[in-house]
Amino acid sequence: MSVIEMNHPRVKNSTSTLLRAKAPGKGAAKVAANLAAKTLAKVSVNALQKLKKKPAAKPARKNGWRTAATSDRHELYELSVQTPTEEVDFMDKVFKSINNRLPATFREDFCGTHILSSAWVIQRPSNHAYGVDLDPSVLAWGAARRKQQLSPSAHKRLHIVQGNVLSHKGEPVDVVAAFNFSYYIFKKRAELLRYFKFARTRLKKDGVFFLDCYGGYESFSEQNEERNLDGFTYIWDTAKYNPISGEVLNHIHFKFPDSTQIRKAFTYDWRLWTIAELQELLVDAGFARSTVYWEGTDHATGGGNGIFRKATQGEACAGWIAYIAAEK
Repeated sequence: MSVIEMNHPRVKNSTSTLLRAKAPGKGAAKVAANLAAKTLAKVSVNALQKLKKKPAAKPARKNGWRTAATSDRHELYELSVQTPTEEVDFMDKVFKSINNRLPATFREDFCGTHILSSAWVIQRPSNHAYGVDLDPSVLAWGAARRKQQLSPSAHKRLHIVQGNVLSHKGEPVDVVAAFNFSYYIFKKRAELLRYFKFARTRLKKDGVFFLDCYGGYESFSEQNEERNLDGFTYIWDTAKYNPISGEVLNHIHFKFPDSTQIRKAFTYDWRLWTIAELQELLVDAGFARSTVYWEGTDHATGGGNGIFRKATQGEACAGWIAYIAAEK
């Protein structure tokens, strides 16, 4: 199968280029500290998502919309950024196209509030998910939310640990995912290669490692981009980009109809890796092959059409998101 459809197309050729990044925790700096004697990032990430333009936020009403004081940044992140059901469907389809079977076990590195792992266990009653993250506060927030949302049966199949994605082993699984550009916290080639090599060891013989990545010429522009949602506005702030090192500093802000804001709700200190660099690293890490899934364009709107195809040629558009599936 070379065509994968998703229900939420991503924005392409748009001024809203980079609208997704993972809710970070404090623990990612510890991951990096285990890799080198310095702090690599302030985040325990999960990543940037492009969605079709949402309806403008409704005007404030007397007893109505959110304010900075009444809002939770993790909830706002999940509402504005993540599409876990669609991504689980995507991984299912790609894995089956490779192995002619459906996957059952899943590891979510940099899992944060582990909403993706939760969607995995909901998908089928035989599914188990294992989430790994260093930040106890974000894990605790997610644990309380998932316990409310999941059935007892599904909750038993959700296994979340506070651990280092560079060293926590656990059982080998069918699928490992590092989504929402979480692995961008590794800024040096040797650091990212070490992570890719370790992720490969966590896969079964026919396992698949999934990554997402982003780019486009607006990715390198220092600018703010806004998306209006139902009762609040999501702001992606590219605060700094260094073309020599490839390092980028991004923030997420939220603002509300009463003019209050949550500034720097999340901060991402990353390296902006290219697809070519990532595929070369995956080869060096020992993966048999990696495939890029590139989204097509809806020519009526100029946005993404929600159909991801195997590709070796992309478009030089303002903003794009792609998936990489690396086979062990």
